[in-house]
Amino acid sequence: MNERKFQFESVDDYIINDDLKLTANIAISMHKPLLVKGEPGTGKTALAEAIAKALDMPLITWSIKSTTKAQDGLYTYDVVRRLYDSELGNEGVEDIKRYIKMGKIGEAFTSDEQCVLLIDEIDKADLEFPNDLLWELDRMEFYIPETDETITAKTPPIVIITSNAEKELPDAFLRRCAFHYIDFPDTQMMRQIVLAHYPGLEDELMEQVLDAFFYVRDYFDLKKKPGTSELLDWINALKLSGIPTDRLRQDLPLAGFLVKKDEDLATVKQSGFRGLR
Repeated sequence: MNERKFQFESVDDYIINDDLKLTANIAISMHKPLLVKGEPGTGKTALAEAIAKALDMPLITWSIKSTTKAQDGLYTYDVVRRLYDSELGNEGVEDIKRYIKMGKIGEAFTSDEQCVLLIDEIDKADLEFPNDLLWELDRMEFYIPETDETITAKTPPIVIITSNAEKELPDAFLRRCAFHYIDFPDTQMMRQIVLAHYPGLEDELMEQVLDAFFYVRDYFDLKKKPGTSELLDWINALKLSGIPTDRLRQDLPLAGFLVKKDEDLATVKQSGFRGLR
């Protein structure tokens, strides 16, 4: 059977450097999960969205929380509903498959067309979570004991895994992944990102917002530094407000779109912002 050759380039609203593009394409060709690390706002989640859009594939997103278990991504068996139906005398109770619901990995494996599976912020779960998925991601299959059935991926999905690097991931898991660390965009790349979203942005506004944005990130000791999404929201807010560009030289208007924590906002405002520059 001939394998389809994937070549992910980019999409109009996602700017990607050559190293990440090459790593993504090789991971796709090798059928390896791609683990992408980086601080919030570096475009990790957007990478999966861009790949799905560029390759015209469905995107299945599994957002990980601190309480998420590996089993949740495979399937769930609603034993309570089955018991309830049995007590009410409802028909079909003997068909256990009616009470099996696929998780996000199960959805990706049973999809009739190849898809992109995003396992988002894997480091939020407990330390054993990644290891609990080793077999399933390696073999592209899992077993359902309730129905004595093995679910094998019809067409193996492209797997993108993101991490905010909040905790170390197990070595056994890392060995099975392709890996790329996304550095936070520098001024030149951030300018390209902004222009991809706001192609007609005035030069003066562009320079002022980038100047202010990187100053806030670099000068202040913030608990949550603003990322790319905050910058784009801030630019949109400034455009909608009609605030003169010159005002950005004196203060930080609509700072709540850029700095999202109370204590960080207080820190920036108490400094007088521009007075320290």
